[in-house]
Amino acid sequence: MNDSSTKPAHTERTTCCVVGGGPAGVMLGFLLARAGVEVMVLEKHKDFFRDFRGDTIHPSTMELMSELGLLEDFLRQPHQKLSQITAHFAGQTIHIGDFSRLPVKCKFIAFMPQWDFLNFLCRHAKKYPHFQLRMEAEVTGLLTENGRVTGVKAVMPGGSPEIRADLVVGADGRSSTVRACAGLEVIDSGAPIDVLWFRLPKHADDPAQAFGFVGLRQFMVLIDRADYWQCAFVIRKGSFDERKLGGLKQFREEIGHCASFLSGRMDGLKSWDDVKLLSVNVNHLRQWYRDGLLCIGDSAHAMSPVGGVGINLAIQDAVATANLLAQKLLSGQLCETDLHSVQMRREKPARLTQKMQVFMHRHLLERIFDSAEMIPPPLPMRLLEKFPRLRSLPARMVGIGFRPEHIK
Repeated sequence: MNDSSTKPAHTERTTCCVVGGGPAGVMLGFLLARAGVEVMVLEKHKDFFRDFRGDTIHPSTMELMSELGLLEDFLRQPHQKLSQITAHFAGQTIHIGDFSRLPVKCKFIAFMPQWDFLNFLCRHAKKYPHFQLRMEAEVTGLLTENGRVTGVKAVMPGGSPEIRADLVVGADGRSSTVRACAGLEVIDSGAPIDVLWFRLPKHADDPAQAFGFVGLRQFMVLIDRADYWQCAFVIRKGSFDERKLGGLKQFREEIGHCASFLSGRMDGLKSWDDVKLLSVNVNHLRQWYRDGLLCIGDSAHAMSPVGGVGINLAIQDAVATANLLAQKLLSGQLCETDLHSVQMRREKPARLTQKMQVFMHRHLLERIFDSAEMIPPPLPMRLLEKFPRLRSLPARMVGIGFRPEHIK
């Protein structure tokens, strides 16, 4: 049912309409087209360049690249490697995760800007004639008939078409238009943090594989982007305005106190315009679907940046969706029970991951924020430092996750 008073310019038809050109949407479009399903991916922006998108490509995702025969090409793309997860407490380095013992081909996390990764996937997806990517295509509503979702209304260069589809997939992130229009219930797990996102120059003598830095009421993660550090400064939720009142000079000093080797290069922060606020949410849908519609990735379960696992959970969702639904879409026999099977397959690993993130929020980050003194490394981290073999456990949770998927 189209509730618009203006008649659309034209109607288009596809088998699966994927809303959102992030990792979940592009990967799903690629896999469905590879299976012979006609698919249209709609991305509202004109390109994939968003500096605050996640960069971590985990071993589980690189296993999928290997299964698709794309690993060699993937590894030719510019990237940096992280073979261990470390945290720095007042000059003391704690080794938390070691990927070297994981049963995978790539025993590291690859830091690759997400726009490069998405362009890489799209380049390979476009080799399949059934794959179609529309940029600057913003979905504004859903089409329904007799309670079933039958497509989307979109605005794009050249018109405002109705796009009819056997299945609409919402892969449009934590602020999903699709899930809002579908009226799906969102359950909030709470997130006491926000993240300030900025970049600082990288020097040749900087610490190798720097990752997490803990200061007095401070926590910051550094992502290696070859010639600069992408910095994620974690703050208590809602405290950004307070920092702005304190002034940029004070914030620069705060960064230097947290990671002292950065203190001499604050010229990169010329104004607050160089600092982007990322509001963190951890939530999930009670039901990921309704007849004719399915949500995956952050649309179904918004993740915290803790562990950098969101992109990989989204990709795992896409693989499971393609595995379970491709043949149904090809045969025209897709029903609501099939959508339910995707949620049953992917809900538990997503919820377990979120519970681990919420645990870290409450037992590490809130403790850091509340302490009047520099906190020592928590007991579990001290045990990981003392017994190196234990480090493969957190590495497995981060690098492979719960219920990794494989290409069919």
